[in-house]
Amino acid sequence: MAKIRKDDLVEVISGGDKGKQGKVLEVLVAQQRVIVEGVNYVTKHVREGQTQRGTKTGGRETVEAPIHVSNVALVDPETGRGTRTGVKEEEVEKDGVTKTVRTRVFKTTRRAAKPAEKKTTKKAATKKAAAKDSE
Repeated sequence: MAKIRKDDLVEVISGGDKGKQGKVLEVLVAQQRVIVEGVNYVTKHVREGQTQRGTKTGGRETVEAPIHVSNVALVDPETGRGTRTGVKEEEVEKDGVTKTVRTRVFKTTRRAAKPAEKKTTKKAATKKAAAKDSE
């Protein structure tokens, strides 16, 4: 069972487009890559041609290039952030037939559980204290 499929919402976790989210347009299984909508644009030069109606085609086009699967993470619908996933198997009985059903489960992360607190240095703390004293 593949973790990332077509039409999934994913977030880029490394590279130049880090943090961007988009829908998976295509999964290239053999190359272990995915094409994500609105991410990793490249300029492609297309040879000039003619359609049957006589209009000219070609020139420079911007298209989405594939990204390696390891550089994207599925977006958890509850948190809206990229998270790791697992698979949960259940035995379901319907009309006397037992069937194994696999569903994706989003794992909870520490960074999604509580917001990050800003750490203050000693210099910043003393500057704040000095500013309060001068007022």
